[in-house]
Amino acid sequence: MAGDSPTPTGLVRLLLRRGDDVFCVPREDGRIDLPTRAVPAADHDGSLTARRFASEVLASPAVIEGVVGYVRNVVPEPTSDYPWPSPRAHFTVWAVRGEPAVDGQWVSTGVDSPLRDRHWFALLGA
Repeated sequence: MAGDSPTPTGLVRLLLRRGDDVFCVPREDGRIDLPTRAVPAADHDGSLTARRFASEVLASPAVIEGVVGYVRNVVPEPTSDYPWPSPRAHFTVWAVRGEPAVDGQWVSTGVDSPLRDRHWFALLGA
């Protein structure tokens, strides 16, 4: 399962599974999503950010299994308010194991999942 993380990476998401459920946290817009963190420019592939973030989100010992996959944005001519690297930015999903140490909820990934509209949802089958 462990794959290479592409560069440049703009966001990392942590995928913690329990059966057919995934662990989610609230977003600023009130929706729920996988735990997500922006990657500083110096961490080109997001691996350092993923490790540090997993240690914040998960109780010890947190295990990072590797990159499940990624979504790539291609924006050849970004506007001045575009926050990601260009012309390509990658948003990686990292499989992790452990117990959540932050508030959140387990969400079904079944047919009626509220997560089905997320760009990363197709990666759950990887």
